[in-house]
Amino acid sequence: MTNLSSKQASDFEAWSLNEWLDHLSALHPKNIEMGLGRVTNVFEQLDISFSKQTVVTVAGTNGKGTTCAFIEQACLAAGKKVGVYSSPHLIDYTERVRINGVDGSEQAHCHAFQAVERARGNIPLTYFEFGTLAGLKFIHDANVDIAVLEIGLGGRLDAVNIVSPDIAVITSIDLDHQDWLGDTKELVAAEKAGIMRPDIPVVIGESVKYHALIDAVASNNATAWWQRQDFDYQVEHDVMSWTNHDVSYSHLPLPHIPVQNVSTGLQVLQILELGLSEEQITHVIQDTRVPGRCQILSQSPKVMLDVAHNPHATDYLLSQIAKCDYNNLFLVVGMLKDKDIKASLADFSGLNAQWMLGGLDVPRGATAGEIKSVLDEQQKVLEFSTVAEAFEKAKALAHEQDLIVVFGSFFTVSDILRLTNEGLNE
Repeated sequence: MTNLSSKQASDFEAWSLNEWLDHLSALHPKNIEMGLGRVTNVFEQLDISFSKQTVVTVAGTNGKGTTCAFIEQACLAAGKKVGVYSSPHLIDYTERVRINGVDGSEQAHCHAFQAVERARGNIPLTYFEFGTLAGLKFIHDANVDIAVLEIGLGGRLDAVNIVSPDIAVITSIDLDHQDWLGDTKELVAAEKAGIMRPDIPVVIGESVKYHALIDAVASNNATAWWQRQDFDYQVEHDVMSWTNHDVSYSHLPLPHIPVQNVSTGLQVLQILELGLSEEQITHVIQDTRVPGRCQILSQSPKVMLDVAHNPHATDYLLSQIAKCDYNNLFLVVGMLKDKDIKASLADFSGLNAQWMLGGLDVPRGATAGEIKSVLDEQQKVLEFSTVAEAFEKAKALAHEQDLIVVFGSFFTVSDILRLTNEGLNE
């Protein structure tokens, strides 16, 4: 694997963001290659250090993005300069790095890509590895007080894990990416536990105490805070309460993101010692919203978007649908073929819904027919080539009091958001 050609090497400093993303896509034959050796070598060449920052790494099957967003919002409320690296993005690649709540500019991303390109020499990097190194460079150069880093896949061998955190966070454990992480929750837990480091605190939002997590806490001599044991939340009469061994809040508002993730984030805030009052935390909860997570796109009919793509996430989505008042329900679904489509959709069979299935135009995308094959034969199903076509048909059929739910993948939600944005810009 060579570096840039001589022609490219002379002008890559003038590349646009799209040209860089094309370059990243062509560098490595695999989308995913587990292992930290190559990434570590380039990271050392970049000479990045987070020794002057507080680093929070966040792993988990679901809830990573919302937990990062909550911590970020709290840091902003406390007057801290905060950088966030997360993936994947929904619309623009620039979403992957935020500094003080603002997406990084295309120019700044390109500058970070240039640094990685110079540092990597002949070392091949996947799209995600290259992007992660650039994101870390971006946040390092921004000289933030607190860096919040989302683990993309697993934990132990994820590229983000080359950075040693000051606080490790594990949001949830469930089955996803079984080909890479294992086909039992204990195996998944073992991979997530790989973000722990000796003698640093770890906040575990997963309420099940898997043996792999218990063992990792012990072997790292880590101070662990466990959901439901060391901190806990309750919801009653549309009010959230939260408590740990040192503090309690009794009248918090219901969040726009899953309550479990807010609870996990609140424990992180205690360790960060941000010193926020209950009134400030109330505003943080109210202000934390994440696109594509039970996002209400419009009313009359109501349109809800969610990136849920595994059983744990679709179970939560079902609980949110149950809270909605509607006459007719339309389920617009697009999924990746390497997900457990059958298990993810199984519990939706009890709903009286019109299924609108669409294909995803990506290498791993499932066709509408492949999704239909796992559904109960009694379901009402329409098939479309794309999720955009499925969504447009759902809108044409739906009345004002109906509900349209779009879900199944980040790609699914991204397609609809792009479609909507294009419509607004016409």
